[in-house]
Amino acid sequence: MTMTRQMTTGNARSACLAINLMGAAQATVPGLPEAPGYLGEIRRGQDGTLTVTPQSPAAEGDSAAPAATPRILRVVRFQSYTSIAAAAKDARNGDTVEIEAGDYPGDVAIWTQDQLTIRAVGGKARLAANGRHVERKGIWIVRGGRITVENIEFSGAKVERRNGAGISFEKGHLILRNCAFFDNENGILTHNEESSELDIENSEFARNGYGGGQTHNICVVSIKRFRLTGSYSHHANGGQLVKSRARETHILYNRLTDETGSASYELDLPSGGIAYVIGNIIQQSPNAINGHLISFGVEGYKWDKNELYLINNTLIDNRLANGRFLLLKPGPASIRAIKNILYGPDTLNPADRPTTASRPDGQIPGTYENTPRVRLDEFSHPENYDYTLKPGSRLRNTAIKSGLANKFPLTPDRQYRHPMQVIELQKTMSHSGAIQSDAGGKQ
Repeated sequence: MTMTRQMTTGNARSACLAINLMGAAQATVPGLPEAPGYLGEIRRGQDGTLTVTPQSPAAEGDSAAPAATPRILRVVRFQSYTSIAAAAKDARNGDTVEIEAGDYPGDVAIWTQDQLTIRAVGGKARLAANGRHVERKGIWIVRGGRITVENIEFSGAKVERRNGAGISFEKGHLILRNCAFFDNENGILTHNEESSELDIENSEFARNGYGGGQTHNICVVSIKRFRLTGSYSHHANGGQLVKSRARETHILYNRLTDETGSASYELDLPSGGIAYVIGNIIQQSPNAINGHLISFGVEGYKWDKNELYLINNTLIDNRLANGRFLLLKPGPASIRAIKNILYGPDTLNPADRPTTASRPDGQIPGTYENTPRVRLDEFSHPENYDYTLKPGSRLRNTAIKSGLANKFPLTPDRQYRHPMQVIELQKTMSHSGAIQSDAGGKQ
């Protein structure tokens, strides 16, 4: 056994005694039992008493070891971490990475931690790819546990396969708040991991997509759950504003408006699943390359339950010809569509539109109620994408009750307010469409 005694000069009371039991191989006194390994430190306090501070360095992966104390890692010029990539390599489970607002060109990173928060402070941190990427996938790869990302802007992700993403999300539970994705080949792209969950709140997506309809502002494949709230997706480059193949999809209180862009679908749910689409403003551009605002099950129904709840949305079709609000594929699915306001030449219920041999309409069991068609001049300022009903509108105070579905409340208690906000309603919802409070409709 070896003992190391260390004493601060001139101050016996603040002495620190460190005892290190190194193991039997280092025992020097015959007959003593084997040393148990490192036990910790004995410290003398100001009052002269000795206390033991256990510090057991367990092997990696030993769940019995005490968790490391969470830290705050600051990415600031001329300080400890001058790049995001360096902080990503050093971060541990439970840490917070704070990034000073500003530009970080080519600062690509991979995140694998759990219970990690990454946030910009003092404004947004802007990550332009500048020709760089990780693993030929994008600016960031997230393949960890629960990771929260706040106030980060991702732009310019491009890779050889033409599907570079601002974030390539591979597994875990990713939460995005107040983020932005501009001019990437995909804004965010998930991987097929059926235990993963993705939440996006109060974020903006614009001009993402390589062109040709295969890359999108938001592309979610087969994951457990995807939730989008309070967000603004617009002007996709040939692809979808939002695409989700998740088992369960929540599209709640968003603005999905292509405006004068050239997107394909505004909301594409090609594999079915359970989808709650509530309180959204969804608008198709006159220049849309595909005539459908919303699709459901068009690539076949993958999941064991396939239910679409289309509740209190404002659907605006500005396409000059052949525009459709909803495209369905026959199969083991159902739909409930109530209290949606429609502007455009189409009807929401496929059974109400004429069909031809060359273009049959898919029909699935469904309920279509209280979905009135309106004129554009019935809205306050449609030229500014403000679809608040004018005072005295015939559609005010005509809403019916929505009830529940799978214990999920279908009656809106909030609404979208531009830009990228969700506000709580001060009184019970009473109108059809997405906009209940006049204050919320201002654009």
